[in-house]
This record gives sequence, C-alpha cells and structure tokens, in this order.
Amino acid sequence: MKQSVEELEEVGLEVTDLTDATLIAGRRLHSRNGAMQMEGLHRLGVAFVEHPDTILQELANAAVRLCGADSAGISIERADKTDVDYYRWVATAGEYSGFLDASLPKSPSACTVCLERGGPQLFRVKKRFFDILGVEAAPVTDGILLPWEVEDMRGTIFIISHSREEAFDGEDLHLMQILANFAAMGIRHQSQQLRILAQARVSAAAAMANDLAHQINNPLQALINRLFLAKQNEGIGDERSLAVKLEVDFDRLSMLVKDLLELPKRIVDAG
Repeated sequence: MKQSVEELEEVGLEVTDLTDATLIAGRRLHSRNGAMQMEGLHRLGVAFVEHPDTILQELANAAVRLCGADSAGISIERADKTDVDYYRWVATAGEYSGFLDASLPKSPSACTVCLERGGPQLFRVKKRFFDILGVEAAPVTDGILLPWEVEDMRGTIFIISHSREEAFDGEDLHLMQILANFAAMGIRHQSQQLRILAQARVSAAAAMANDLAHQINNPLQALINRLFLAKQNEGIGDERSLAVKLEVDFDRLSMLVKDLLELPKRIVDAG
C-alpha cells in the first residue's frame, strides 16, 4: 500500500517526485569539469569490462566523486525478502560506507516510494526515521534517488548530502540517470556470471560423479559375479550363506552406481 506524503513526513521522510525535473532546474551549484566526468565514465567502462565484480562499488565511488556527494549507494530487493529485511545495500561510499550489506525494511522506505513512482526522487531523511529503525546515521539534508530494474531484479541508486540543503542540481540528476543504467547493467552481468559459475560447478560435479561411478563399477561387477557363483554352490558352507546375505546390499550399491552414471544425462536434460 502506497504511503501518503503525510505518513512519510510522520516517520521523518520527505520524498518529492522529480519526473518533472523543473523542481531542481533552477539550481546551478557546480562548476562542471567535463574532462573529469568523461574520465569517470571511462573508468566505469574499464571496470565493467576488466573487473565486473567491482562495478557496483565503482559506481558508488563515482557518484560521490562526480556529484560532490557526501555518501552514495546502491540498493537491491533481496531475493529472500521479508517486510523487515526487504532491501540490501550492495554498494556504499562516503560517510555511509559502513552500511555496506545493511538490510532495510519495505516500509517506511524512500526506496519503496521511488520504485512505486518509477522515476527519480528528491529526498530528505530526518533523525526521526533512523530512530524508528534503531540506527545511528547522519541525516540526509538533500539527496537524489533513482530506480533501476533488470530481469526480475530491481533497486535504487542514490547520492546524499548530510549538511547542505541544496547540494545537487539538474546536471547531477542527468549524471545519476547514466549511473542508474550502469547499475542495471552491472547487476545483470553479475547475475549472469553467477549462473555460469553455478552451471560450471554442476557440470564439474557431474563429471566427478561419472568418473567415480566408473571406478566403482568395474570391481563391483566382479564381486557380483563372484556372489552369483557362490550362490550356485550346492554345498551348505559359509560361502553360500554369506553370498545370500550380501546380495541385497550389493544390489542397492549397483543401483547407486547406475544413478551416478545417469547423472550427467539428467543434468543435460534439465538444462
């Protein structure tokens, strides 16, 4: 259920829709260094290609550096989310860097408002909000929060000032929209890498099972043959008696080897 402006203010949150960017269009707060911005985006591109596992942290670092933010971060909806542990901060930089891997509730949350509205938000967070969560954190006096979404995953990327009432302008919003796209690509890339690694582990396990089955199977068949011959013995000695007792256990072991031999085929069929 969507929270009203009054309900948000009651918990110490102020979240203003920036879909109409005129709300901050009048702000002219920075002397832009185009070369620095291009260098920052270039570094992100290099990280994406050469060190994809670090791209989310690089994005948070870039947001602080390029927008002059005190803190920045990226949140994602948890795969095992509950209303209490709904979001996880997968990257943080600046003053909030200590909150890496922190979990936040679905409500109250500026992230939830941002995802519900589906566009960039200007937000502020007062001490009252952190008191409700039982967290010690610097207030947010000015911040920009943007949604990202890819496949079945979504979250937000944000920049924060902890002291200035007007810290970010329209250029920062435009830059953050670029970084939000990078975040979506980075999340998707990492997800694909995890799937590839998981499949590789499964394939390796299947190969090991297949090899183990073949190693067991040859001596097992020899023992089964010996048991069969022992059972045919007309005598009443210990050899025939033992063969009868062991037959059931060897049959079970033979079925296990058969399952191991079929495991690679089942994995391929499931894929």
